[in-house]
Amino acid sequence: MSGFTLPLAIVLFVLALLLFWQAGRQQKSAGLPGGRVISSDTRQWGPVTEPLYDPRNGLTGKPDYLVQQGNHLIPVEVKSSQVSAAPYDAHIFQLAAYCMLVESVYGKRPPYGILHYPNRTFAIDYTAELEATLLNILDEMRLLERRKGVARSHDEPGRCRGCGYRQTCDEKID
Repeated sequence: MSGFTLPLAIVLFVLALLLFWQAGRQQKSAGLPGGRVISSDTRQWGPVTEPLYDPRNGLTGKPDYLVQQGNHLIPVEVKSSQVSAAPYDAHIFQLAAYCMLVESVYGKRPPYGILHYPNRTFAIDYTAELEATLLNILDEMRLLERRKGVARSHDEPGRCRGCGYRQTCDEKID
């Protein structure tokens, strides 16, 4: 029996190395920075978690991934469309909203967030200026909502069925 112990240990060690290598490749291909994935909005990295909520700003959302790097929590948003020279403004503000939510929920301000496109990845600094611009946009959105109300933005039952907010939506398509 002892003759099999060393070869078995070597096989298990090589298998462990292969699994770590594969996990690193998957993490890199998803645009994730080094660190531990602590939440995910996809089933690829584990169970989908509840959305983050900031009652002070009335903001709810969930980044595709939340990665812990040392003492920092980094939101990562993965986009399916390609981008040319720079990320789209709407995507930057979506990522800024996730940074704001992370700070509100976890009490830790992310220094940056990551936007990952199929052809490029951008680290977006979460600056005081970006936060102030986001707060102005949120104020404008609330003002518009009070003026005319905001209705469901689609008429697609399949999209509605797949929505993460379906359980609490009062405009869902049956």
